Amino acid sequence: MIELKIRAAFENLLTGRVNELLQDYEFKIAPIEFSSFLGGSSVVPVLRLSECERSEKERIIRVDAYSLTVSLYVPETVDSERDVYAYGAAIGTALAEDPTLGGVVDRGVITGKKYVPPKKPYCGDGWELILTLRLTVEGMTV
Repeated sequence: MIELKIRAAFENLLTGRVNELLQDYEFKIAPIEFSSFLGGSSVVPVLRLSECERSEKERIIRVDAYSLTVSLYVPETVDSERDVYAYGAAIGTALAEDPTLGGVVDRGVITGKKYVPPKKPYCGDGWELILTLRLTVEGMTV
């Protein structure tokens, strides 16, 4: 199933190249992980994949389109705002370097980036990064 391949490829991008980019920054940022959440020493994103509406041209040439929403919650610290911007930059850079997610999709682009501050500063809420991607795959429609 292509949906599972897309999800696995994006998880690999996050835990691979994005974490490499985060390590190269001059300040310490918690890595992105999916399997072993260590309670504050890593960030665990939520991925939501869905099919999205295709244009007439995409229907004719049999291109399937997917929307992937990535939500990253960053617990509140002095550096939370900086960290959430760093995650957004690292994910954008990694996707620009590999827009096909290792050949799983034909094209992936970020269509939206939203940085959500805490509702009340210094009350325990954290920052949130919400990314929306549009992914296209050719020749999947039967």
